[in-house]
Amino acid sequence: MFAVRMKTMKIRIDRSTIAGTIAAPPSKSYTHRAITIAALSDESMIAYPLLSADTEATISAASRIGATITRSGDGLSIRGVPRPEVAANVINVMNSGTTLRFFTAITSLASGTSVLTGDASIRTRPNTPLLDALCNLGVNAFSTRGDGTAPIVVTGPLTGGRTAISGSISSQFISALLIACPLAKEDSVIAIEGELKSRPYVDVTIEVLHEAGIVIEEKNDSEGLKFLIEGNQRFDLKKYTIPGDFSSSSYLLAAGALAGDNVTIRNLYPSAQGDAAIIQVLEEMGADIKWDKKKGEVTITKSDLHGVTVNVGKTPDLTPTLAVLGACASGEMRIVNASHVRYKETDRLHAMTVELAKMGVNISETEDELVIRGGEVTGASLHGWDDHRIVMSLAVAGIVAGDTEIDTAESVAVSYPGFVRDMQQIGAGLREV
Repeated sequence: MFAVRMKTMKIRIDRSTIAGTIAAPPSKSYTHRAITIAALSDESMIAYPLLSADTEATISAASRIGATITRSGDGLSIRGVPRPEVAANVINVMNSGTTLRFFTAITSLASGTSVLTGDASIRTRPNTPLLDALCNLGVNAFSTRGDGTAPIVVTGPLTGGRTAISGSISSQFISALLIACPLAKEDSVIAIEGELKSRPYVDVTIEVLHEAGIVIEEKNDSEGLKFLIEGNQRFDLKKYTIPGDFSSSSYLLAAGALAGDNVTIRNLYPSAQGDAAIIQVLEEMGADIKWDKKKGEVTITKSDLHGVTVNVGKTPDLTPTLAVLGACASGEMRIVNASHVRYKETDRLHAMTVELAKMGVNISETEDELVIRGGEVTGASLHGWDDHRIVMSLAVAGIVAGDTEIDTAESVAVSYPGFVRDMQQIGAGLREV
């Protein structure tokens, strides 16, 4: 019903100066969670959702478990199901890792067997920690290839109990369990092993769950972090308004810092989004940036930036943007605590190393970090790695360098379908070819 058609696309970028005011796109993270949680509620209205390839996958998956979703003005009207149905067909999540992880857990609530799969990229992404955790909670969940990758088979229902899961690979595993376990027959305890990376994304999940009336208790004692979840709760998300997306806005803000003449991004209010950290990083790099939190407006203009060290343990999606900022800044930029960035749509540490090197950047990677010695970037023909965040960050570098072309640019539809249009609106010499 809401399918996003993706065609093969390249974008061509000329050196540009940008200026003007533009609204931030709606948050992909909040949209995923709001749709998923509304699908388990009675009647919900989601205002100003992001409709992108990834969130369309969540809409499709929610429909497969029995929810009815219709477009209503600038929102989505959702009639949910108190208990997911067994999907009549395979759930295809396309390229959405969030959808795969969330609905692997949610389908475990049904009394029967569901199968989930996705595109070639999704079928390489790891899910073993989530599958093991679900098995500990009474589910039979496994990868058909025996390596934790999709296709995934899930047989419920979820009973509840106690499980432990690593926090070092993907916070989506923990968010998936937090969404499913309130509907388990028994109470659940989810113990987190090691550092919970990307913690702000878990906070976003808990925030939307609380709006739906779900109670989750958190304890952090000598045994470590754990979440205590009472079973047999009831979801009741009545209305939820999606905030602006700091992850997608990071490209607009980076472009403003590197090539802007008073660029203002609207609809950026304080929230649980960890990627709001981009504002503080830009300040530390020397950017002329102001955030009016009451108005939800961030204004930025071209500045002389210098490299800094950034820990992306909580903000992995900022890594490509930060790499471009470092490439265009003076001095050394270090992006650290980044091993989990390798488990996204592609290995983003390696992808950014390869592509920025083509632009003449002195960049090197280790297992856990990028080191960038900034300076001049030059135009080049670049590969977008079929990854929306790689494409959009390289487009920012292209605005500085000029004479740049990026392939697989259709992937921007995953999180920011209006990226080319919005960049053109503020004066970027960016066009489809």
